[in-house]
Amino acid sequence: MLTIKNVSKNFGGLKALQDVNIHLEPNKIYGLIGPNGAGKTTLFNLITALLPVSGGAIQFLEKELTGLRPHEIARLGIARTYQNIRLFPSMTVLENVLVAQNIHTQSGVGSIFKVQRSDKKFLEEAEAMLKHMGLWPKRKEKSTSLAYGEQRRLEIARALALQPKLLLLDEPAAGMNEAESAELLERIQEIRNSGKTVFLIEHDMSVVMGICDYISVLNFGKLIAQGTPGEIQTNGAVIEAYLGREEG
Repeated sequence: MLTIKNVSKNFGGLKALQDVNIHLEPNKIYGLIGPNGAGKTTLFNLITALLPVSGGAIQFLEKELTGLRPHEIARLGIARTYQNIRLFPSMTVLENVLVAQNIHTQSGVGSIFKVQRSDKKFLEEAEAMLKHMGLWPKRKEKSTSLAYGEQRRLEIARALALQPKLLLLDEPAAGMNEAESAELLERIQEIRNSGKTVFLIEHDMSVVMGICDYISVLNFGKLIAQGTPGEIQTNGAVIEAYLGREEG
């Protein structure tokens, strides 16, 4: 589904990513982990064209993404959330989802609210997404009135409104307590079971090890390991990246 081949990203003299190779198959949950500053969010920004690639190639369903704009990549079927929540604060919970559906219309953003009155299709889809994320009862509330964990779930619902084939989640469990994280795990698994592929960045190892089929590990911009959760947990290079080298 997604092929990241020899991808590099430089910021002046800083090599943020160096020759990264990752391959994603459909209908699986992939994890991307590594210490702070390893280049994880930078990679997501390259996939979604928020940053240009310095070298290498990224292909989605055999189509080259290099040179495309973010909205073109979204139309191809890639949606994402952000490390820092980015909701529309003046809009209600429902409106945050409806506005994302505009990508499937030929009209301007403002038209989505008129479509709501004349065509039930978008409203029904938005209702299904909000119910799936447990937010339908709060559909009329401002997005900023939601609790932190609910805002995280709303951002996922808005991303799903783009009808993606591949969903990128940047630290979806950040700031959540244990119960909220467990609930989120179930919802992400349901997203995968609906036929989507999920690629997530996460620092909570209980989330990563409990949900991912396959994990890639970055450290200082380099891919140091890939494998199943069991393989990653016992990988010496990964242990050293997180805990440091044991002095002899």
